[in-house]
Amino acid sequence: MSLDDADAVVDAELVEESELEPARAASARFLVDQHTVLRPGQPIPTTDDPVQQYTERDLYVSAETSAALDEAEDEGSAPRRTAMNGFETWCASVGRVANPCTTATFTEYAAHLMRRQLKVSTIKNYMSLIRTSMEPGKQPDSSQYLVLLAQYRSKNKRAVRRKEAFPITMPYLVPMMEKAEADDRPIGWRDAAMLAFGYRFLGRSVEDVDLDIEDLTITDTQVSVWLAEDKTHKDEDQTIPLHDRSDLKLVFRMRRWLNYLAEHGITTGPVFREVLKSGKVASSETRAKKATKRGDHLRPQTVNVRVKKWFYAAGLKTDGRPVSSHSLRAGGATDLGENGATEEQLENAGRWAKGSPIPRKVYVRPAKDREHDPFGKVPMYGAEA
Repeated sequence: MSLDDADAVVDAELVEESELEPARAASARFLVDQHTVLRPGQPIPTTDDPVQQYTERDLYVSAETSAALDEAEDEGSAPRRTAMNGFETWCASVGRVANPCTTATFTEYAAHLMRRQLKVSTIKNYMSLIRTSMEPGKQPDSSQYLVLLAQYRSKNKRAVRRKEAFPITMPYLVPMMEKAEADDRPIGWRDAAMLAFGYRFLGRSVEDVDLDIEDLTITDTQVSVWLAEDKTHKDEDQTIPLHDRSDLKLVFRMRRWLNYLAEHGITTGPVFREVLKSGKVASSETRAKKATKRGDHLRPQTVNVRVKKWFYAAGLKTDGRPVSSHSLRAGGATDLGENGATEEQLENAGRWAKGSPIPRKVYVRPAKDREHDPFGKVPMYGAEA
């Protein structure tokens, strides 16, 4: 190396690698955002990369898929339909667009629900269902309605009070079933089976009425239920054994009802169905004029109506708490909680989510509190002592 060469090396200027490719830096931009993830050695995508060309075939779904999507969107969930029906009716009455709605419309509807003095939990549930019914990217902002809701909560203390359903425990359930069976009619057989099953299954009413005959296996000592999924077990099927007992007569009542269905040629499909005044089992054909989206399945609201009917027909009274279809689930859980069931046993029996506070807070702890009343240690005063 010559002296001149050595001087040339010493005088050389270090440059950034990116400056070695000025042409690329000027013409291409990186296509990345905060969610971009690259593997080691994978080049950063730029605007110079070839663009994928799509044709019409890549943009359309088939007529069959389109029909299936329409059906799924039309059915939705019962609570979602209820919330959206109320919202759409209100929007029509005040001349507002319901879907997609503006944030102002969304906020004003929340104020409307508050003026109706609904419970905070009910309002939050409705507003969540309405918001998530809108297309992604077109959902209204919740922040302003939540400000109103916080104020509503602070000024209406009763609006946060939740009334638990009156628990239909065994002393209430047996008279109800016997009353339903008193006239020895098919609708009474169905209702007695529905009451016994609802209590023992500890199910939500929609789970009860969604069951098909094929989901049940009945032996002399139990009814086994195959459940595709439930509220807390999505995409997780379960087989649940319901052991019978002499006061419940679950096997007898379920068999009597299913035998009646079989006599009418019904051995598949919904377990609990509408029964006409004539005693015949209704079908989509016999009631075409008032057919519902649920087809031959009973609506959950029907269970609610029948539970109330037989409760009061049996001459029973509550302690002020409302009677509803949920009273069957609450009754079974209460009987378990008051007779030594652990939190884990209740959790499993009612299929609550792991770690749910409901079994402990609503059933186990109240039972223990009643059993161990601290004032029981205080001696009686005077003559009553």
